[in-house]
Amino acid sequence: MDLKIIKTEAKREIQKVSDLKALNEVYKKYLGKKGKIAQVFSVLKNLSEEERKKVGKEANLIKAELEQLIEKRAKEMKERLTREKLEKEQIDVTRPGKRIPEGHLHPLTLVQREIIEIFQSMGFSVVEGPEIETEWYNFDALNIPKDHPARDMQDTLWIKQKRRENSKENLLMRTQTSAVQVRYMEKHNPPLRIIVPGRVFRNERTDASHECQFYQCEGLMVDKDISVANFKAIIEAFLKKFFTTSVKTRLRPSYFPFTEPSFELDINCQNCQGKGCSVCKNTGWVEVIPGGMVHPNVFKAAGYNPKDWQGFAFGMGVDRLAMMKYKINDIRLFYSGDLRFVEQF
Repeated sequence: MDLKIIKTEAKREIQKVSDLKALNEVYKKYLGKKGKIAQVFSVLKNLSEEERKKVGKEANLIKAELEQLIEKRAKEMKERLTREKLEKEQIDVTRPGKRIPEGHLHPLTLVQREIIEIFQSMGFSVVEGPEIETEWYNFDALNIPKDHPARDMQDTLWIKQKRRENSKENLLMRTQTSAVQVRYMEKHNPPLRIIVPGRVFRNERTDASHECQFYQCEGLMVDKDISVANFKAIIEAFLKKFFTTSVKTRLRPSYFPFTEPSFELDINCQNCQGKGCSVCKNTGWVEVIPGGMVHPNVFKAAGYNPKDWQGFAFGMGVDRLAMMKYKINDIRLFYSGDLRFVEQF
């Protein structure tokens, strides 16, 4: 086996290869375990001692030379690949960049923030409470009778557990932010004025104006001399700031166990301007703020003496106010998760 021929052929093939895979094949052909140089070493035992030294030395020199050539060729090919990749992925720093899409606050978040800002400007503090509530704070402390329909599964989502005689141990998803009223009054002395924004839950069918979960904002004001006139003045001031215009309102007598007297405050439908639509059920009016004077039994449950203190409470629907403000005709759009809807705000 002529080592000079092997060297010449190997050099020619090393220069001819165009990629690393082919170069690796050349390496195996000449320098691998079964390559041509290895074959030369395998026949050395058949030669005389003098020939073995001569051929062995020459084979080692050729092997070292070929290894250097292959290493050099591999380096050249890697550099070329890197250069080509950089040329393809070259960045033009003078080219205008792509605008990163901006996030959008949800309309309910925008409305809730605005409600908080307006009431804070009128001296109200913002308070929060748990969404998983006890039967005591959600019903009993609010003077809601044991046989009241609101306690039934038709309206209330109860936490699955064994019912207990102590209502403070029975858990449910709160049906109203009013549950925070007694929680707050138990730990704070009057006079006070607070709002309680948050999510509530009802076991009811959804339609254009009703959802099984929605947002409320409870309001409570307690002092020595509070009347319905105070409630009306504060709510009308709020509505004027919120809608940035005068809004028609009306008070209707109603009944709530936790207030006496009780009433519903309606506004003319901002979606249809009172002409009638699916939002207002073709009446031209939308109920947004039910409320009334705090019932003496609620004060007693909180540890207040109803002879010394009086106040009003209300619970406005954040979702409905958002529908009025942005002229949205279906409450279900708020919870659809459709970015095309959210990106409008």
